[in-house]
Amino acid sequence: MPQIRHKPANVNSKMPNLKGKAIALFSLLILLLAACDNTYTPKPRGYFQVKFPEKKYRLFDMPGYPYTFEYPVYADVVKDTSFFGEKPENPYWINIDFPSLHGKIYLSYKIIGKNNNFQKLVDDAFKMTYKHTYKAEYIDENKIHTANNVSGTFYEVGGNAASAKQFFATDSVKHFLRGALYFDASPKADSLAPANQFLEQDMWHLVETLRWR
Repeated sequence: MPQIRHKPANVNSKMPNLKGKAIALFSLLILLLAACDNTYTPKPRGYFQVKFPEKKYRLFDMPGYPYTFEYPVYADVVKDTSFFGEKPENPYWINIDFPSLHGKIYLSYKIIGKNNNFQKLVDDAFKMTYKHTYKAEYIDENKIHTANNVSGTFYEVGGNAASAKQFFATDSVKHFLRGALYFDASPKADSLAPANQFLEQDMWHLVETLRWR
């Protein structure tokens, strides 16, 4: 009767290579310790760099409009057909769009008279600016006086206000024009500061070249 032999298992082939695993674990431990020693340094916060266009202006002189002024060549004038969902009280409300900067100056015009008391218009402009005070760090008022019979106030609103640059201009008798700059972005003062400063110059140029008809 043939002897049945059971072939012993190859102990050396089945057992893990303890020496190799020990080396791997030791290497991993060294890497972990080295990683713990590295101090994390946050990267400085940055913002998108905007290349601003060269300052050049052209005349807005539409027939029938009660005012003229100069505005940038890199902007588009669009008739405002809806003011916060409501129809403007006259056809002389316009927007000055800055597509490359995602900004817009809203211009609303009112005729001073029985339905629009001058002092009430001034008070309303004041209230519309100061409604941003809960987010504003400061509000600077700069008086407007030009040789073209234009007077008023230019407001600079600091902080994360929705509109950082606003003004009203008038002849105190017939014409009243209000302007406010808005951006299609969250009102973050630091990130919008370059664009606000750039377009502030254009708003002042508009005021300084404004003429009544």
